[in-house]
Amino acid sequence: MTRHDRPTARLALGLSLALGPVSPALADRIVTDQIGREVTVPDTVERAVVLQHQTLNIAVQLDAQGQVVGVLDEWTKQLGPGFARLAPGIEDLGTPGGLTSVNIEELLALDPDVVFVTNYAPAEMREQIESVGLPVVAISLLEVPPEEAVKQSPVVGGDEAAAYDAGFRQGVRLIAEVFGKVEAGEELIAAATESRALVAERLADVVEGDRVRAYMANPDLTTYGTGKYTGPMMACAGAKNVAAEQIQGYKQVTMEEILGWNPQVIFVQDRYPQVVDEIKAGPSWQPIDAVKEGRVWLMPEYAKAWGYPMPEAMALGELWMAKTLYPERFEDIDMDARADDYYRRFYRVPYRP
Repeated sequence: MTRHDRPTARLALGLSLALGPVSPALADRIVTDQIGREVTVPDTVERAVVLQHQTLNIAVQLDAQGQVVGVLDEWTKQLGPGFARLAPGIEDLGTPGGLTSVNIEELLALDPDVVFVTNYAPAEMREQIESVGLPVVAISLLEVPPEEAVKQSPVVGGDEAAAYDAGFRQGVRLIAEVFGKVEAGEELIAAATESRALVAERLADVVEGDRVRAYMANPDLTTYGTGKYTGPMMACAGAKNVAAEQIQGYKQVTMEEILGWNPQVIFVQDRYPQVVDEIKAGPSWQPIDAVKEGRVWLMPEYAKAWGYPMPEAMALGELWMAKTLYPERFEDIDMDARADDYYRRFYRVPYRP
């Protein structure tokens, strides 16, 4: 079968799904995705469409970008325009959909072997893609039961940090397996987690009552509560997410709530630099301790305090946050040098352009 014949073959396959199993010529192995579904994928994946920014970021670090032929349409918003430097050529790739929708005609035109989606992609979206014979792999980077895994803001019972740690490892290994980058996946996991012991050792005597009260400021007064990686990231760095006790997931809050929390520090993700200026200049923010004391910080590119853990956020971001909050304990740590080593190893570019 030629490459040009494959879209037609897959359309035919989609129409015949109800009649029998998937043809072994198009699907050779079974993987279990992160919402608990068994998915049959080709033994060799040469063309993947990635409709989730976390998976796209990990794929680039696994050196699998050459196997990616399409990406989510909002990659610039989710990853920031600077991501193009880390993934040369991404601006030329097709964009057949996003986190919660897909254009089937545009997707088929890219002739993918597999499509990655986010865990909370609507069931209708997954079924629409599968109906034309394309395998769909859902990624969450969080270990929760299947009924929670499909939610945008899942409820994490028990140890939230452990659930993210396990889910991160599972997710990276799954992505690496699909792309045929198993060894690179293990290297990435090891690099992502190696600095945690150092941070834990140096912050071991920081008791719960002394943790810095921190707030993650996103656009339009949105922030992360429980069920998002931001809280465990802050906890690793000796801080406490002030929003965690009152909100679940990613939500818009009120200025009154923020004033009541009165955080000692405010962090802003690198992809939202305008938020820093809004906070520093906004009259309603001025009574907050973090603003009065000049502790509103734009995070570096690698400190991705997203809903799900990213490798560089674990490898570098948690350490940067700990050093920022407790500088006297990390005076010997050169973050730029560490970031440069990481970027050259996994992004294959220097940290500073």
